[in-house]
Amino acid sequence: MTASEQLALFESASPTASPQHTETVQPAPVSPPAEAIGAPQPAVPIRRPATLPAGCRWLEIDTPSQTIGFMLRTSRRKTVGLTINDDGLVVTTPAWVPRKQLAEVVRAKAPWILRKLRALHERQQHLATSDACWRHGGQFPYLGVYVALAIRPEIGSPHFSGDASRPSSEDTLSLPLQADSSPDRIRERVYAWLQQQASVRFEARLAHYCRMADVTLRNWRMSAPNGRWGSCSSDGRIMLNWRLIHFSADVVDYVVAHEVAHLRHMNHGPDFWREVGRLHPDFAQARLALKPHHPGSLPLL
Repeated sequence: MTASEQLALFESASPTASPQHTETVQPAPVSPPAEAIGAPQPAVPIRRPATLPAGCRWLEIDTPSQTIGFMLRTSRRKTVGLTINDDGLVVTTPAWVPRKQLAEVVRAKAPWILRKLRALHERQQHLATSDACWRHGGQFPYLGVYVALAIRPEIGSPHFSGDASRPSSEDTLSLPLQADSSPDRIRERVYAWLQQQASVRFEARLAHYCRMADVTLRNWRMSAPNGRWGSCSSDGRIMLNWRLIHFSADVVDYVVAHEVAHLRHMNHGPDFWREVGRLHPDFAQARLALKPHHPGSLPLL
């Protein structure tokens, strides 16, 4: 494994398991799957991003179900990788793979692609209509409970009514904003507060589990929402998604323990899962609680 490769949080012990929201396939020609019998679903809205990431170009491939547009990135990898992020489908391919072969891969994986893109569209629709929570009297998820939101222009800094390390549904986060602040402005301030809390909590839990595992953490960082909850690179650097702070302390601990276990076992084999179980004995329930949620979205708890 190279230093740039990372391990997915929900990969099973089986060596053939795939990361959540990611498919990797060999670029050999394959036949399109047979169409499912039944009423066809409406087409999934697929739009070209206003700005493409550096090194990407936009392609569209006709499939039996609908045209699939995606961002294409070439790399030194030896396989074709399909990943869903907040902008849609990203296909990463070796430079030598011809267009015809790439089209065959996309058509073969069209059911998986469209299923993931449909779920992404539904999440984005939910977020687009969730501005109601970014107002005085709204609520947002924090450490497994919904906390109330208050706009108080008279205070000088954010104030949490209870113990921020053990919140309850009776707690309120008050923000020093004007009453007519936009939902975007309110969300921005809440996210800043959540990221501050996440940094403190992650630092403490990493130290705790590193002591338990008797390992030294080289470095860690907190990431913006992306396609994974956490990762550990082969050179011992851990990444944790700040949106974990929406979930219960048990779920946060599972992800931290999972990544710390990789400092001993850079795989998802039996020894790795035994180490996770030793560090966090109740990890299975936390893993199941987290799995349905997407790392880039505000969760519905």
